[in-house]
Amino acid sequence: MHRQISAPVGAPMMGNRNRGGVKASAARLLSLCGAFGAIALLGITVAKAQDAEPRSYSNTPVGLNFLIAGALYSAGKLAFDPDLSVADANFHSKTGLLVYIRSFDFAGQSAKFDVIVPASSFSAWGRVEGQPRQREMAGLGDPRFRVSVNLIGAPALSVKDFANYRQDLIVGISLQVSAPLGQYDSSKLLNLGNNRWSFKPELGISKAVGPWTFELAPSVTFFTDNTNFFGGNDFAQAPFYAVQGHILYTFQSGAWFALDGVYFSGGRTSLNGVKSDNEQRNTRAGFTVALPIDRQNSLKLSASTGITSRTGSEFTAVGVAWQYRWGDGY
Repeated sequence: MHRQISAPVGAPMMGNRNRGGVKASAARLLSLCGAFGAIALLGITVAKAQDAEPRSYSNTPVGLNFLIAGALYSAGKLAFDPDLSVADANFHSKTGLLVYIRSFDFAGQSAKFDVIVPASSFSAWGRVEGQPRQREMAGLGDPRFRVSVNLIGAPALSVKDFANYRQDLIVGISLQVSAPLGQYDSSKLLNLGNNRWSFKPELGISKAVGPWTFELAPSVTFFTDNTNFFGGNDFAQAPFYAVQGHILYTFQSGAWFALDGVYFSGGRTSLNGVKSDNEQRNTRAGFTVALPIDRQNSLKLSASTGITSRTGSEFTAVGVAWQYRWGDGY
């Protein structure tokens, strides 16, 4: 279990074999690469298209800054195409996150700008055609940037005026961009960075009924091609389609609890134009608890697990995050 998982798989594609053999080898390599690439994406970066994050479109007083430091532990198994000779494939990762958020006024409605920087240690292992393979890595992942704007139901308010605000229906939109700045080595199948851009537009709907809040957020994530994948190959991925839902209860103390669910599909990959049968259709569920400590500090705990999985990953994740806020009125 000390050899790297990337060692044996790329060679068949580099020789001058007949066209059918090359295509078969490419498709086989693609399925392996796509599955491991998907779990790296899911297990390391947190809060991608597949992750459930409640209260993303809640109203926030303008002029505030938020600094969040978080940690996530995730572990699980890889679900491969049954035609592949891959067995006992598992992974675990530890991820640290540093997040900065700034709220501002956009055309009279509240808006936010987020920056997320992940750093991870990751290990995956399994058997390929009966031979043990392992990959371990640590470093920075791809940073993400997001702008979210509430369209109705969340007027831009100062901290003082916000005390009288009561939510009804909020509708908002957001765009998240992932930049290819994380650790990447084209000689390896698994990397902390993806060497490509991604763009995730999302619609958010939030309805409050007394202490209860019901949220729904459909999204789609688009990817540019990685033109230097595993030794100079061209790796492409179809969009991910996702919808997440949350049921929240807010206590008078300001603490809140949420039940989270997310369904996502798509993400079929292709290598040098050869498509693989690895489209994902996965369902996850979990919960989030937020506990205010004082006016400026709060703590958030979360956990989630896979319910159904076609290909990609089945994993359990547990996270904790500390938040500090400051700005106008604080």
